[in-house]
Amino acid sequence: MSVRAIRGAVQLDVDDREHMAARTTELVDEVLRANDLGVEDLISVFFTATPDLVSDFPAAAARAAGLGDVPLMCAVEIAVPGSLPRVVRLLAHVETDVPRADVRHVYLRGAALLRRDLAQ
Repeated sequence: MSVRAIRGAVQLDVDDREHMAARTTELVDEVLRANDLGVEDLISVFFTATPDLVSDFPAAAARAAGLGDVPLMCAVEIAVPGSLPRVVRLLAHVETDVPRADVRHVYLRGAALLRRDLAQ
């Protein structure tokens, strides 16, 4: 079994606690689905949020969605002028036998603009 890192991001429409929870859950669920993983395969998940998202922590949403025993951490994304607003990003460390080249990174909704080469 190898350790792999999976990246992902989702853009929110508004800075609202329930919306943050829904979009963060959508992102985590899609990362797991796209890579045929279960919660038990997660080692840790690191979230960032753009500075304009202050309604809640993405990790709180992930914890409420079933990642209660997975180490989670949040940080604020760098405030680069002109960058895409209202974005939650994740870096998930997982145990999997999938080769690094076959890992599926997930960019949802407006965040697909961040990595058009990887967006689904």
